[in-house]
Amino acid sequence: MTDALGWRRKFGVIAPSTNTIVEPDFYAMTVPGVTAHFSRIHIRDQNMAGDAGMERLLEQIRDEIGAACERVMTCEPDYMVMGMSAETFWGGVEGNRAFVKQIHDLTGLEVATGAEACERALNLVGARRIGVITPYQPVGDANVRTFFGELGFEVVKVIGLKCPTAVSIAHVTEDELRDGLRELAAEDVDALVQCGTNLSMVRLADEAERWLGLPVIAINAATWWMALRDNGITDKVHGAGRLLREF
Repeated sequence: MTDALGWRRKFGVIAPSTNTIVEPDFYAMTVPGVTAHFSRIHIRDQNMAGDAGMERLLEQIRDEIGAACERVMTCEPDYMVMGMSAETFWGGVEGNRAFVKQIHDLTGLEVATGAEACERALNLVGARRIGVITPYQPVGDANVRTFFGELGFEVVKVIGLKCPTAVSIAHVTEDELRDGLRELAAEDVDALVQCGTNLSMVRLADEAERWLGLPVIAINAATWWMALRDNGITDKVHGAGRLLREF
């Protein structure tokens, strides 16, 4: 028997309880026969001001992620998708691998992470010099630099927006993001990357690729693309950037 709506694949998705962007983004990019089923990591203290605040936020995620995985497994998903990104960059390449192993050990399923999705996307478009925009504090930006640097990418510039709370990430405007993309594009880069799943960038990235003439990788689009393609689903999605439209 197959699921009436998720007859091709059911994705279990883990996201922080404070995130208001990744769920509607994933729903907007879905294709027939694929469904996304969210489990929320309870964030009790959403203050992420300064490096210490961001570290506390990640500690909460680490404490709660096992229970979130346990809850979503009750709908019998076929694959896991991480609807959060900071933790997937933490500790560089080995940190991401350890995180994937943790989720696999908890669920028995394969896992899409934002960090690995961005790596795949950058290799696919042949980018080496990159600019990155994040909602993070400096400690988060340093981990992003480490991850990409260990893979051989040259991180020319990072714009960290230093959002004060987890919820406030979703309040960043398109104007602010547009200005950031233009600033990064002026640095002679091959591609732009946006981190932070609660930062609304999918639609803007699709538009920016046309007026900047560069690949602009929105992390929610990249993660969803990885999940679909890992499961042999090759449907094209329009309005979410080049990855889902062409590859």
